[in-house]
Amino acid sequence: MKVYKGKPVYKGIVLGPAVVLSKNDQVKRHRVEDAESEIRRLGEASEKAKEQLQGLYEKAVKEVGEASAAIFEVHQMMLDDEDYLDAIHNMIRTELVNAEYAVAVTGDNFAQMFANMEDDYMKARAADITDISNRIVKNLTGCEEVDFSSMEPSIIVADDLSPSETVQMDKEKILAFVTVHGSTNSHTAILARMMNIPALIGTPVNLEEIRTGMTAIVDGFRGEVIFEPSEEVSNEAAAKIREEKEKMYLLQELKGKENITLDGRKINLYANIGSVGDMAYVLENDAGGIGLFRSEFLYLGRNDFPTEEEQFQAYKQVVQTMAGKKVIIRTLDIGADKQVDYFNLEKENNPAMGYRAIRICLKQPEIFRTQLRALLRAAALGNLSVMYPMITSAEEVKQIYDIVKSVQDELERDQIPYRLPEQGIMIETPAAVMISDELAELVDFFSIGTNDLTQYTLAVDRQNERLDDFYNPHHKAILKMIQMVVDNAHKQGKWVGICGELGADMELTEKFIRMGVDELSVAPSMILKLRKAIREMCI
Repeated sequence: MKVYKGKPVYKGIVLGPAVVLSKNDQVKRHRVEDAESEIRRLGEASEKAKEQLQGLYEKAVKEVGEASAAIFEVHQMMLDDEDYLDAIHNMIRTELVNAEYAVAVTGDNFAQMFANMEDDYMKARAADITDISNRIVKNLTGCEEVDFSSMEPSIIVADDLSPSETVQMDKEKILAFVTVHGSTNSHTAILARMMNIPALIGTPVNLEEIRTGMTAIVDGFRGEVIFEPSEEVSNEAAAKIREEKEKMYLLQELKGKENITLDGRKINLYANIGSVGDMAYVLENDAGGIGLFRSEFLYLGRNDFPTEEEQFQAYKQVVQTMAGKKVIIRTLDIGADKQVDYFNLEKENNPAMGYRAIRICLKQPEIFRTQLRALLRAAALGNLSVMYPMITSAEEVKQIYDIVKSVQDELERDQIPYRLPEQGIMIETPAAVMISDELAELVDFFSIGTNDLTQYTLAVDRQNERLDDFYNPHHKAILKMIQMVVDNAHKQGKWVGICGELGADMELTEKFIRMGVDELSVAPSMILKLRKAIREMCI
């Protein structure tokens, strides 16, 4: 029995099999004596990759249609590219290096070459080259890909998980997350809270000692994971799991009830989600609407920009499913910890304060216009609102409105039905807080993003796990800023919500209501817990 302590990011307890996700970030170079043997190994790995891609193509055709599945056919063809293969073969023969290293280096070289091209289509091929090279390396090293669609419900154990990795997972098959690295404010942590599953980060697990298939217990209350537990420990865990299920059952009785205090103060409780697939959590937990749809997740886990039609269909499905309830969609917030290869973003020393979110949209308006067209079209079908992230000035808002107006003109000219939705902004920079009186005159609502507001105010990188002890969202400065934003919004007759993780902090729920916050948008799993707390308090 092996026990490891970690930092819990969602309290709960589960028991199940572990699935270990290994990383191949560094491929080691070593000298080989038989180059032709290495080239034969490469051929076998490439053939296996083609079979894998054909399987992915057939699966994707059934699930998302032939057009979206075509990328897997493209990858199969790229595996036979003569220039790519000749470069690998030449490196193996002339430098007598192992096939894994030759593939990794060649993949990096070709990806860099494509990324530097002027043509946008050719630039996008950089991500494809990286993908097929990684696939071949995995096959050469014997590292099997995890098929999330066919695995049984499991506990995911990994060094760390990026947003693009988590978005591709079959969430129905995940019981818990355990990562060696990561921050309590990472998107993996946010995902765990949304899914109502326990998760530990900063857990000093030796991944080489843990095998897929091992029985594990993840206890988010104690902040520990136990591998190969004894029968006695397993029985104790099973009893705790039954107890937690009973508590959840009692919360179900609050479905359909209002979020209203004993003295009549009402507050809206909305849900934060990252994809259309998360809608089930929203409905299951009886959220009053969607306060934050993270549209950037439409851009993750793929090799090219989503088309206007793909985005429209996603927004349309969410709006129609919510049947008249408010749906607030945040425009693209790529950058910082959410990196996408085909955007070809340059490496930055401080990406959290760099080229991201609305800055990308204003500098590359063709990307922004595609999303806005899809949003305005979907707004004609239901109660859709749009909000813009990382705002720091009134000039940015005016620039956005100019682009929105030109998109309206386009849609009218093309006789495409649309509606101009309610437009709000994220308050997540100290600059936006300090001029919130001016901004309130321009927009329809504010949504306070406490995660970024905290990191920018305290000068603490929220993705840096070494700084977790310094990341204090309860800091007096943060709470004073929230009060300032609420007061300035209300003076202009505008409503204010909180969509950051602080909205689910039940130590502050009563304080937020006293401040005058109109809406809390939280992980779906927190809706009924907050409803219970609100209905029991008197302001």
